[in-house]
Amino acid sequence: MLRTLNDIKLFMLDMDGTFYLDNQLLPGALEFLHTAESQGISYLFLTNNSSKSNADYVQKLAAIGVKVTPQQIFTSGDATLSYMQHHYTEKEIVLVGTPSLQQQFTQAGYNVNAAHPCAVVLGFDTTLNYEKLTLLCNAVRSGLPYIATHPDFNCPVQGGYIPDIGATIAYVKAATGREPDVIIGKPNGYIAKAAADKFNLPLQQIAMVGDRLYTDIALGKCGVATVLVLSGETTAADLNASDIVPDFVYDNLAGLEKALKKA
Repeated sequence: MLRTLNDIKLFMLDMDGTFYLDNQLLPGALEFLHTAESQGISYLFLTNNSSKSNADYVQKLAAIGVKVTPQQIFTSGDATLSYMQHHYTEKEIVLVGTPSLQQQFTQAGYNVNAAHPCAVVLGFDTTLNYEKLTLLCNAVRSGLPYIATHPDFNCPVQGGYIPDIGATIAYVKAATGREPDVIIGKPNGYIAKAAADKFNLPLQQIAMVGDRLYTDIALGKCGVATVLVLSGETTAADLNASDIVPDFVYDNLAGLEKALKKA
C-alpha cells in the first residue's frame, strides 16, 4: 500500500540512534516534536528496553531538555504487561527482570515470585545473577508458558554494547532446549498493537521511526508505516543490501521534520 505522511496520526519514536545518542539530541529531534504537535499529530517514545521504567525515561529525557509525560513512553515491559493482562486471568508468575520491571508488575497486582506460577516472564535484567538464571531455567524447564519482553541480543551503551535479553534467551535454550513461546517487543507486532490500543488508532495510521532495520523497520510487517533514519546503526550501504524496505528514508529527524512540514 502506498503511504503518505498525511496518513499518519501517531509517530512511534525509537530513542537511541534516532532521537538521541548517549546524552546528545540528534539533529532535528526537538524540531520534529514541535512540528508534530503543531499539526495535531501524537508521538510516543517506544523502546524495547524493559530494564527501565517510564519514570526513568522521563527523567533521562528531561536531563537533555525534553519534557514528556510517562504516558508518552511505551516500553516492551508495558506491552508485556498488557499481553499478560489480556491472556491470563491469574497473576501468579515468575518474573526475571530488574527491580524496576518487578515493581511495574507488582503495582499491577502481580506476585512476581509465585510458588505456583501460571507463566514465566523474562525481561532485560541488568541485575542478572546465577541464582536468577537457575530460577529461570527451572521455571522454563517445567513447561510453563515462557514470555520474553523483546529479542535484542545487545544493548548500545557509551563506548560499545552490553549483553541484552537475547543473550539470556540463548543461554536458557542451551540449558533447557526451549525458546520463548511469545516475544513481545519489536519486530513482533504485539508491541505496535498495544500502542495502537493505547491511542485508539488503526495500525495504518501509525508510523515507526527508527534506525534499526531488523527491529524498527521490520515492525512494518504488522501494518504500521516505517521511517528509517540514517542517524544511528543503519548505513545507506546496509539499506541497499537489505531485503527489509522502509516506507520512508531520511538522514535524520531533521529530514523527516522538513517532509512533515511539506506534507
